[in-house]
Amino acid sequence: MQSTRKLWRWLAIMFFASFAVLGWLGREIYLSAPPIPKQVVTTDGRVIFTGEQIQRGQEAWLQAGGQQLGTVWGHGSYVAPDWSADWLHREALGYRELMAQSHYGRPYEELDAAAKGSADALMKSTLRGNTYDAATGTLTIDADRAQVIQQVAGHYTSLFGTDPALDKLREQYAMMPGSLPDKQDLTALPAFFFWSSWAAATDRPGETHLSYTSNWPHEPLVDNVPTAANGMWSIASFIGLIAAIAGMVWFHAAHHEEGDPVAPKSDPLFNLAPTPSMRATMKYFYVVIALMALQVIMGVITAHYSVEGNSFFGIPLGAVLPFVASRTIHTQLAVLWIATAWLATGLYIGPALSGKEPTYQKLGVNALLVALVVVVAGSLVCGWLGTMQKLGFDYGFWIGNQGLEYTSMGRIWQILLFVGLLFWLLLMGRALWPALMRPSESRGLIAMVFIAATCIGLFYATSLTWGQHTHYSMIEYWRWWLVHLWVEGFFEVFATAVIALIFSRLGLIRASTANAAIVLETIVFLFGGILGTLHHLYFTGTPTSVIAVGAMFSALEVVPLAMIGFEGYRNYQRSKAAPWVANYKWIILCFIAVGFWNTVGAGLLGFAINPPISLYYVQGLNLTPAHGHAALFGVYGMLGIGLMLFCLRGLAPRANWSDSLLKSMFWLLNIGLAMMVFISLVPSGIYQAWTSVEYGLWYARSPEVVHSAFMQWMVWLRVPGDVVFALGIVSLATFAWKLLGRSKAPAPATVIAAQASHSEA
Repeated sequence: MQSTRKLWRWLAIMFFASFAVLGWLGREIYLSAPPIPKQVVTTDGRVIFTGEQIQRGQEAWLQAGGQQLGTVWGHGSYVAPDWSADWLHREALGYRELMAQSHYGRPYEELDAAAKGSADALMKSTLRGNTYDAATGTLTIDADRAQVIQQVAGHYTSLFGTDPALDKLREQYAMMPGSLPDKQDLTALPAFFFWSSWAAATDRPGETHLSYTSNWPHEPLVDNVPTAANGMWSIASFIGLIAAIAGMVWFHAAHHEEGDPVAPKSDPLFNLAPTPSMRATMKYFYVVIALMALQVIMGVITAHYSVEGNSFFGIPLGAVLPFVASRTIHTQLAVLWIATAWLATGLYIGPALSGKEPTYQKLGVNALLVALVVVVAGSLVCGWLGTMQKLGFDYGFWIGNQGLEYTSMGRIWQILLFVGLLFWLLLMGRALWPALMRPSESRGLIAMVFIAATCIGLFYATSLTWGQHTHYSMIEYWRWWLVHLWVEGFFEVFATAVIALIFSRLGLIRASTANAAIVLETIVFLFGGILGTLHHLYFTGTPTSVIAVGAMFSALEVVPLAMIGFEGYRNYQRSKAAPWVANYKWIILCFIAVGFWNTVGAGLLGFAINPPISLYYVQGLNLTPAHGHAALFGVYGMLGIGLMLFCLRGLAPRANWSDSLLKSMFWLLNIGLAMMVFISLVPSGIYQAWTSVEYGLWYARSPEVVHSAFMQWMVWLRVPGDVVFALGIVSLATFAWKLLGRSKAPAPATVIAAQASHSEA
């Protein structure tokens, strides 16, 4: 008990210290973010862009699809270009050509080596030179550059408008004509793209060869190459990772865990009778399966758009469901169905652990489900409506689609979801309170579940931190608080604690051992995970300190995975502890699959892209979704499915349980995911990475590469994996449908309070 208390103290110290550092670095990001000029003027005083246009251009891009339509500074979708890299390359080529014509009277390609070198030098010095005056808020450019900027701007106004000459390019980008119908938005959009490109190539004040985005993207034309800090902190992160893994192995070898107890002769939960509120959670899981199926359908459509642009096997589906809408729904549902499964699990285990049913708990559980369905359906329908009708940024921000990946729902829906999460926390808290107050060996685990639930409820407030006019660097800072900390952090702590509780309640592990283990695991996980959030922010207009801290701590996120194989083996052995444990076989195997995908998806594929030197070249390429699919579904999705099956085991008639369908579901989902990742996404990501290193990011994201024969084959090779995966969803849905059938045998029942008392004894 004394050692466990010390661990809790260390957890508290680590938690608050890590967030203090994360908050301090947020302040540094705010202070050093690329400035938005009040005006961009030529040397003769002609205004090219205003600060208001740059801000409106950001809003226009988000309105047109934002991070669902290409990327800026590497964050978003991968069919359309990275607009900052695309503008930078076009402007560099245009200015170089203009220098060749004005100084030598010939096209650049016809010049000799010395003349080409002169034109290159003039172009580089112009694009890298920082002529921003902080005192007046004015960015001054020469007349030649202004001419090139106007030419490049014309390309984007035509592309986001209706110019028929660019119909082919729009199809390659999976864009619809007239993405921005408002002429003022069309005029403002190039201002934002120019500013994002200017920040990517222009040296920071007082620095040489160090842009606001740490020289990202890779663009050899303007000497945008990795900085020394980028390489040095990558090396340091490798050394830190090896040292930390060695320390973890030594600690594990020096502190032998107490062996598992002898398994009970019969299932301790066999006679557990669900309370009314526990039974009410069953509806949640059918909503989860429906959302999962819809997400898979949207994923198939979205992937196919990278081949046909706006058609689905010849059907002009883009007219009613464009790429922007299908990808928004696909990414949003990934978070929502997983979260719903975990929320329902929390509502299920509360009364089961405490042995008491709070007054009106069932009413609260049903009301919360209605609220969640309204938020999910309302946000998706309103987002689609805003995309199709182009109702403007104000509508998109408040009601429709904010244009931000994974956090796209309008602000009204975010507020309602936050209120719903607080209500969920209230329902969980009142159900768990008797168990928290009652001395028992499991109280530490129950406390961890409640603390993680509290963080889940409260930290969703980070979705409300940015506004319509927030600087893009700060939007990314707060967005990753939500995506990384909320989804990848506290939800995982919550699920890990619940799994430990499940095993302890089944009598397969000792509660006393699990109490200390779960606190130690949380310390190790969050020590790297909280500050590891910064690895998403290396190149979003942040200072070098973000690269330093992010590189070191994101490497430490991999450390807990060093022993994941041992834990998986232990769990597999537990599945054979007694004959009755076979009833939980596929639940336990889902938890073992979580460990596998943690190692492969979060560990190997995650660390393959997270070091700064790696991410410099591959950010915004297909290695990112390879990691994302393997980690998001493989880890969090399989966790959600495992928890859902555990709850359904206690809710549905056991005679209706079909292990054969679960076997099909398990292997089809995992094999399908592996096929999708390793046959399609990883090879295409490696090919793009090679082109990025060799020629620059602009080329890796260009139609020449994205629509090359090899990349098209990679998209088609997703089909077998998608089919296998979809069959797994069908197996799960069929299994759930069979559970609703009339029971062939009466289910035994006892009073839950009596069972809880027996368990505590």
